[in-house]
Amino acid sequence: MEDFKTITVTKGEKSLEIHNPTSYSLIGMGAQGAVFQLSEDKCVKIYSDPVQAKMEEEALAAGKHLPFMPLVYETGPNYIVMEYFNAPTLKEYLRNCTYIPDSIVKKLLYILKELKQAKFTMIDAPLRHIFVVGNEELKVIDHVNSFKRIHPVPLKLLRDLKIILLKDSFLDQVKKLEPDTFNEWEDYFNQNSLDFRNIPVHSGGSGNGVKVDSAITQTLIGKGHQGAVYRVSEETCVKLYGKTEHANQEKMVLLSSQDLPFIPKVFETGPNYILMEYLLGPDLNTFLKKQSVLSEDITKRLLYILKTMEKSGFKQIDAPLRHIIVTKNGFKLVDHVYSFSREQKRPLELFKDLRERNFLDTFLEQVKALDPGTYAEWTKTPIPLDENENTLV
Repeated sequence: MEDFKTITVTKGEKSLEIHNPTSYSLIGMGAQGAVFQLSEDKCVKIYSDPVQAKMEEEALAAGKHLPFMPLVYETGPNYIVMEYFNAPTLKEYLRNCTYIPDSIVKKLLYILKELKQAKFTMIDAPLRHIFVVGNEELKVIDHVNSFKRIHPVPLKLLRDLKIILLKDSFLDQVKKLEPDTFNEWEDYFNQNSLDFRNIPVHSGGSGNGVKVDSAITQTLIGKGHQGAVYRVSEETCVKLYGKTEHANQEKMVLLSSQDLPFIPKVFETGPNYILMEYLLGPDLNTFLKKQSVLSEDITKRLLYILKTMEKSGFKQIDAPLRHIIVTKNGFKLVDHVYSFSREQKRPLELFKDLRERNFLDTFLEQVKALDPGTYAEWTKTPIPLDENENTLV
């Protein structure tokens, strides 16, 4: 048998880097490590950080008496050999359901109750971490943060059920089966609603990000030079600005462009905030990391956004990959503080981003075929790509 210990998993600049000299198949990869199948019933999770390996080892040991935990066969400084489940995830299992079976609801409630009794602080599990084996028996994986993150209610589980339109069905049954649990969850959400109108955000000065109150418990989605974005509810988020001038600039863009399909919907504005739709999905930069080719469909979507911005009076014509969110309703473009104030006729940051992903040449070739006029406009002068190279070959 080959030695899986020769496999190395390290933190790269943007993702994990794996060196696998064995024939063991990579079956999963996340933020902490990568999982390889060793046999029909065993796999090994190899961690980039030994501290996280120890955290998951301790969680699995604390929950070894629980029937939904994977069996552990061996542990090491940076790995855990555990039970492998050749079974669908609960997300896959429920994909075509119009309601969630009561048998599944009861088992999920049992899992959550047992995690709480075992003193886990993360009483939660996303659907992709739950496997359905045998006769609807559920198994739960990925316990690195079980004693680190504090989820007294199943935030990720409810989020995932909402995406597949089963959240209401689930909560209806929870209310009937365990009304106390339902009320406990409802009280939690009511008590933890974010009063964003009174949150102070301060400018960090030239070249620095804004400063926010570290005591705020709500999820901080992102923080930049102009503002910080917090999750308010399942459907909404709020952007809080360090300067009212930045808030006013972005408000003007968003409110005057609500008819454009790639602009986030705005629900409320104030002197230093904008309450808008929460966009569920990866940014396009993350999405493209998993693609080996740039599809023409993506080029068409990008071209549509850029051309529509130009026709709608935007002065800054650009769409950085990190500002494009891939949602079930199409691409959404965020961060419009300077869209009406900075003059920029070519999407230079998009060019640089695509070059980093090795897709720039393909993108420009596809633009040339789809819209020769735009291609000619973009390339009539050299495209500056970085400080050391000021022309595009």
